[in-house]
Amino acid sequence: MAIWLIRAGSQGQYEQKFLQEKKIYLTWDELNVRLDTLVSREELIHVLEEKYPDAKYRKQTNHASQIWPFAHAMEKGDRVILPSKSQPVIYIGTITSDYKYDSSADNPFYHFRGVEWLANPVPRTHFSQDLLYSFGAFMTICRITRNNAEERILNMEVNNWQPETRQQIIRQATDSEDVIDASDEDAETDLEQLGHSQIVKLIEAKFKGHNLTRLVKAILEAQGFQCWQSPEGADGGVDILAGDGPMGFGSQRICVEVKSGDGMIDRPTVDKLLGAMTKFNTNQGLFVSWGGFKSNVQKELAQSFFHLRLWTQQDLLEQLFLYYNKLDEEIRAELPLKRIWTVAEVEN
Repeated sequence: MAIWLIRAGSQGQYEQKFLQEKKIYLTWDELNVRLDTLVSREELIHVLEEKYPDAKYRKQTNHASQIWPFAHAMEKGDRVILPSKSQPVIYIGTITSDYKYDSSADNPFYHFRGVEWLANPVPRTHFSQDLLYSFGAFMTICRITRNNAEERILNMEVNNWQPETRQQIIRQATDSEDVIDASDEDAETDLEQLGHSQIVKLIEAKFKGHNLTRLVKAILEAQGFQCWQSPEGADGGVDILAGDGPMGFGSQRICVEVKSGDGMIDRPTVDKLLGAMTKFNTNQGLFVSWGGFKSNVQKELAQSFFHLRLWTQQDLLEQLFLYYNKLDEEIRAELPLKRIWTVAEVEN
């Protein structure tokens, strides 16, 4: 059983299509050529040169090393790892079909394989950092083998996807040697994603439980709101009350609920915040879920767009980075961050 990393578009824009249709797709534009009839990677490279004549040879070979396994190396029963771009979770599936080609499909969805996804995604925090490094490879498709990943992920599945213990990591890492080929995760790691992962780990260590509410409150105060924070314990359906203007008596009043667990929030839980908004006579709400939201929540709450905002872990990080320099000194001392510049990955 092989483990394959696959991405649903550079920004995760095809994520819901992959999940809802129970398929994985190659997402190279205009690649409307049947791939399982090609006999070698060199032949595939020639096809790519015809399709993308402006791309340099190095880029063509890199893309061929990802496209070729999709049609020729993946097998039914292999596992698929799909890191979410919008939620702090990993979607995991099992390949259920051979390679399929549909010449009449919309661009770029000509090439696909069937996948049976787990009913619930696995929180990123359940995976050890070395596995997350592999999941952060720049490549769109690659086989994950480093650090005995295949056996370790299989053991996690047997244990109902619970996090590995340190003893398991040490024992499994010494039991086998890595076998890496051109289709494996030999590309550079996404440094931005690695940086985010380290920040996530630090937040989880320093702002556990009700402390995450304190971080959200600090961000809202940096945005200019006056805030009241509920004491730890029963909160009556709201963790923070925020208002703009002098002393918070402005026209914008926000009820805020914060969930720090790694479970995904469902619609009934969000509805409780909508009820609290009526109770506290507020016109707007903010639900912050560190573990993200179930897939139907965003769609079903579209009608509440002008009254309710949902912050995932990624949304919270974006606001943290945007207002970090305006946070109070105590928060910045607990969460010391430094902005750095690095060369962006550019394919030539």
